[in-house]
Amino acid sequence: MIILTGPQCRAARALVEWSAEQVARRSGIDAQVILDFEAKRSDPGDQVKRQLFEVLESAGAVFISENGGGVGVRLKYARRDVRAVNKWEAEGGPAGEDDV
Repeated sequence: MIILTGPQCRAARALVEWSAEQVARRSGIDAQVILDFEAKRSDPGDQVKRQLFEVLESAGAVFISENGGGVGVRLKYARRDVRAVNKWEAEGGPAGEDDV
């Protein structure tokens, strides 16, 4: 079971340098729902938390479960790598074949 807290979501967005609007576009979740969850104003439910988890994880966030020191989040990649991935994703165009 995936457990994602609002503060973890906010921290993950900061680490991958994505706005709530960018996460909303990638996840299909309204940006205000994301902001309300991060501010602990509402609980969007397990399905929305799962979607947020998966989108942020695919961007390079690694979620750390309770291990005696509290839940957390860190980057899978260096900041430079995250910026490069974001740049590649923003280039657009049709996806090419991977076979040579």
